[in-house]
Amino acid sequence: MAASEENSALFSIFILTIMAIPIVPYTITKLCRAATKKSKSIHCQCSECTRSGKYRKSIFKRISNFSTCSNLTLLLLWVVMIILVYYIKNMSREIQVFDPFSILGLEPGAPESEIKKRYRRLSVQYHPDKNPDPEAHKHFVEFIAKAYQALTDPVARENYEKYGHPDGRQGFQMGIALPQFLLNIDGASGGILLLWIVGVCILLPLVAAVIYLSRSSKYTGNYVMHQTLSTYYYFMKPSLAPSKVMDVFIKAAEYMEIPVRRTDDEPLQKLFMLVRSELNLDLKNIKQEQAKFWKQHPALVKTELLIQAQLTREFSALSPSLQGDFRRILETAPRLLEELMKMALIPRNAQGHGWLRPAIGVVELSQCIIQAVPLSARKATGGFPEGIAPFLQLPHITETVVKKVARKKVRTFQELHDMESQERADLLIQSAGLSPVEVQDIEMVLDMMPSLTIDVTCETEGEEGIQEGDIVTLQAWVNIKRSNGLTGALPHTPYYPFHKEENYWFLLADPVSNNIWFYQKVSFMDETAAVTAASKAIEESMEGSGASVKEISKAVSAAVEKVKAGSRLVMGKFQAPSEGNYSLTRYCLCDSWLGCDKRNNFKLKILKRTRAGTRGPAVADEGAMVEDGIEEDEEDEEGEYDDYESEYSEDEEDDQDTKKQHRAANGTVNKQGQNDESSGTDEE
Repeated sequence: MAASEENSALFSIFILTIMAIPIVPYTITKLCRAATKKSKSIHCQCSECTRSGKYRKSIFKRISNFSTCSNLTLLLLWVVMIILVYYIKNMSREIQVFDPFSILGLEPGAPESEIKKRYRRLSVQYHPDKNPDPEAHKHFVEFIAKAYQALTDPVARENYEKYGHPDGRQGFQMGIALPQFLLNIDGASGGILLLWIVGVCILLPLVAAVIYLSRSSKYTGNYVMHQTLSTYYYFMKPSLAPSKVMDVFIKAAEYMEIPVRRTDDEPLQKLFMLVRSELNLDLKNIKQEQAKFWKQHPALVKTELLIQAQLTREFSALSPSLQGDFRRILETAPRLLEELMKMALIPRNAQGHGWLRPAIGVVELSQCIIQAVPLSARKATGGFPEGIAPFLQLPHITETVVKKVARKKVRTFQELHDMESQERADLLIQSAGLSPVEVQDIEMVLDMMPSLTIDVTCETEGEEGIQEGDIVTLQAWVNIKRSNGLTGALPHTPYYPFHKEENYWFLLADPVSNNIWFYQKVSFMDETAAVTAASKAIEESMEGSGASVKEISKAVSAAVEKVKAGSRLVMGKFQAPSEGNYSLTRYCLCDSWLGCDKRNNFKLKILKRTRAGTRGPAVADEGAMVEDGIEEDEEDEEGEYDDYESEYSEDEEDDQDTKKQHRAANGTVNKQGQNDESSGTDEE
């Protein structure tokens, strides 16, 4: 009986130990992160963002932030651990070492007369003839009588004093740390024990593995369905214009699973009339175009209309049932757009290059969805070479306000951004008719907007110059500045109902050939991770080049200081193409802000590989192999697509002609092809 109770207590201790090993360190880490978390607000403080309620610190918001699945699970596990500690504590009281003096209530070494006197007194209290209670009889037989025998019988007392037990030396016993009910059932303990072992050791891991494999076979690590990736890969084309990216985006399997209800027909018809001008329909054959639009798959129609409702800010036209589908589409949109971006960036040709035109289109679509700005607003119209889309992301700015501002010769968003605060306030108050409070909101948003600078170097490690076929090491520092002094911040997104962080895409591309030579995603939110990544990259790079420990330490310290000052390191390798002079463009594109993207020229000279495979010395009059100092601010290029203009995309037909000249001149670039832009033909 005692051995069974001891095994049951050991089982509780075993379970408590297994639970405490992961839970205690995880809890300490979580508390340390919460204690060191910056209290500085990194989200927009304008009235529109405040009115949206995303950042409201109400009691219900705080409870909902705390009551996440992980926090509730952690709290439940701690409750279970506390219960186990209480249970083990009580069990330890019940399971005691046999001590006859303690049982009889005597001091150790008491004389025999005192022992007999105490035994007679307890016999009156617990003897079956005096007390009919079964528990009293059990206590008398198992404890009192045994303790009296151990202290009065010479042999039993000798055994107790020598071995600690009146019966003499006890054999070595082994037990299983399992609950008592599994080992104390007559005729069934073996079967129950077998079922316990099979259930815990075999069935439970098997069920967990089946659930994990079934989910992993359907979703990627970014919680995007594999079917979606296959669809995006199939429909992604090198000449895909930004206006056609929407057609590929809405084909995600997640959106095809959205239910289509009959009750949604009438609200969708009303929504169609509100957003019809944004659907790229041919106005000359409007009836045929409308019929063709409604003949699409119902899920595609519903998804595109709901996305257009976000772009045109027609939220009030949605029925309650459509509001749920609308939020579901917007919640998954950033993840799907990121995967669509990767489908444009992955290597597609023999040189391992991705496609620039569709990649830019994906970023532009992401910016419009996050800021709730129509795609048509990107088109150059009415004297606005960049369109009015960047203006519309500011609070209280409408098309009417933009037209009033344009009368004062402010045609681009950069011109408005570069004005002095007082000058800008006078313009918005006097010319546009905004109130001082509304101007203050605009100033807050402009202070949140990032200003980017890029510094890029390319070299072949351990060699002078870059020859064709070399593995080129690219090192770029992307620096961000904001007027409010923040490095990582949440963008101004009053019309996007979910938490959204800024993400940037660094691209090194050849606009003439539509090829992306190198790309990397950049984030300014996690400074600790950026410091670790930069330190590791610099250390590995310098160790490979044979630098000393002192030089490595100095370079790592300089990199850490740059990261803390608001820079992020982009580092990678690509293979050098054939001999020639290449006029590349380096981009840093933001997926959340309009008008904040950075691009400038980057000239790269590739030398011809010598026959013997050795390096030829750099020619003095040719200058550096990488002309990194040339950073020309691109002039606003004019062009059109079917429905709106991309500020980066080139004319496809002119590109192909220029590519032929590019190859014929062995790497030289025809500048005529860089200055012309127009709409490219779209491959369906």
